[in-house]
Amino acid sequence: MSKQNLLLWITAIPLLLTWLMSGCAKEDTYAHSATEPALSFSCDTLAFDTVFTTLSTTTQKVLVYNNLSQPLMIKSVTLRQGRQSRFRLNVDGDTSLVARDIRLDAGDSLFLFVQATINPNAQTEPFLIEDAILISPDGCPDQFIVLTAYGRNAVYHLPTDTLGSATDRYGNLYRYSVIDCDNWDHTLPHVIIGYAVIDSGATLNLLAGEQLYFASDAVLWVYNDATLTAQGSDQSPVLFTSLRHDGWYRSLPGQWGHIWLGGISGGSSKGCTLDHVRIENSYYGIIADSNDYNLPTLTITNSEICHISVAAIQADDAWIVGNRLLFYDCGGATFYAPFGGRYSFSNLTSANYWTYTHRQTPSIILSNWYQSTDGIVTRDLSEATFTNCIIYGNFHPSEVFLDPNSQAAFHYTFDNCLVKGGDWDQDPLFEDTDDDDYHLSDTSPAHAIGFYAQ
Repeated sequence: MSKQNLLLWITAIPLLLTWLMSGCAKEDTYAHSATEPALSFSCDTLAFDTVFTTLSTTTQKVLVYNNLSQPLMIKSVTLRQGRQSRFRLNVDGDTSLVARDIRLDAGDSLFLFVQATINPNAQTEPFLIEDAILISPDGCPDQFIVLTAYGRNAVYHLPTDTLGSATDRYGNLYRYSVIDCDNWDHTLPHVIIGYAVIDSGATLNLLAGEQLYFASDAVLWVYNDATLTAQGSDQSPVLFTSLRHDGWYRSLPGQWGHIWLGGISGGSSKGCTLDHVRIENSYYGIIADSNDYNLPTLTITNSEICHISVAAIQADDAWIVGNRLLFYDCGGATFYAPFGGRYSFSNLTSANYWTYTHRQTPSIILSNWYQSTDGIVTRDLSEATFTNCIIYGNFHPSEVFLDPNSQAAFHYTFDNCLVKGGDWDQDPLFEDTDDDDYHLSDTSPAHAIGFYAQ
């Protein structure tokens, strides 16, 4: 064989091998079924909790499984209502209106991510929106996943101003809006972003069934000389809560800031009254600053404060009167008075069985001093009275901590109170602390033994 022919053969061999391999390669065989569904899903219906109009929901996901023994070609994945849908779809990173030609191997899965945004309308009650994810496998019947969400219109309080260069306790600038108390809409829920301020001298009156929803770190600020009143009922309490309630967010602490009774440079609100209210899912429930008036900073009755990261109430030399209250599930204290004040509680149940982390503090903390840059500053604890109260929880050894300084008054009384670590220390036997049921069982040592002092 000549040298020229040998070179031709050497050149032709790779081409010949490529042709032989392509001719012998087995084409993919995709699953086909005229009647049987080819896919299964992690859920058949994806339901969103109440969605406030104009605000986007959290992202939820659905897994699509190919349980067959052959690969499957999915021709398309789309929303049934197309561009008119109030839902948005992401198919494994593809945000197109229609995702096409997706190979799903045998035993493999596909991620679908969904959000919803709802346009406002004239309705005052929640309204249902629906759609479906339509999945079309090649050679197999179409399948779908139902999407539902309840839309809700709301009044939005958006921060339009920034107060100086100071930052709040969450590290944010004081970005705020001022509430028009005289024209408050009682027919819709209110969504607060940033600080919503009841300005000096103004009064905001909330009625039974009203609901205030708070974004991350948001605060209802009852400024100096301002007043907040909330008059709920047993069946329709006034609700202060977080924006998110889907899944585990329903009882997650720390989703918003607090209700603030006072001002940055001293001063306080005055004559605030809360009856039949529920405050939940925040860092603090209420922070009350020094009292400057001859009436209580706050009178709170028939109310619950729960699922709080730090303290249900922190009172800084304030004046608070409380009756028939339930405080529970707080990462720190249920009532924290770090430097003085005047406080009277009756029929308070402080049931602190916090389980998110190891709790570092007891539930009730009373003190009459604090350390400043100039040294120790004292303030009188002129009264701290607890009558017919249950103060119990999972902190050891005691749920009450007293921290007096002899340079200021420190007056406290626990009358007829069941207190962990106190003179009367017995498990109150709540019905089910894991399920937030703090009714007393029939065998509770605290059942029906309260006294009335005239």
